[in-house]
Amino acid sequence: MNNSLKGALLSGLVFPGLGQVILKHYKRGIALMLTVSAGLLVIIVKAVQQAVTILEKIESGGGAIDMNTISKAATQASTTSDSLIFKPVLLLIISCWIFSVVDAYRIGKKKDSGLIIKP
Repeated sequence: MNNSLKGALLSGLVFPGLGQVILKHYKRGIALMLTVSAGLLVIIVKAVQQAVTILEKIESGGGAIDMNTISKAATQASTTSDSLIFKPVLLLIISCWIFSVVDAYRIGKKKDSGLIIKP
């Protein structure tokens, strides 16, 4: 398998930045990995916070827990401030992912053609 395809597939299907690391562009690969990891961490923390809020609303309401109760609590728990954080972080993750695939392909293509580029 040639370097361009290997780098693009690793960055696109496994994790952004992995293709750069495999192609020996360590700084760029680690920077992409850390950026995406931080974004995913923010999304996970926000999701857990919202889940805890929903569980607290369900517990305080008492009674039976059914889909209707969960749906009402979820609707009440979602706020616009969560959306203001979630959307830009998601856009950052998607942008880094796309950049990572294209960049790994470009680096691999240069290595395949014999143009050795130093990181």
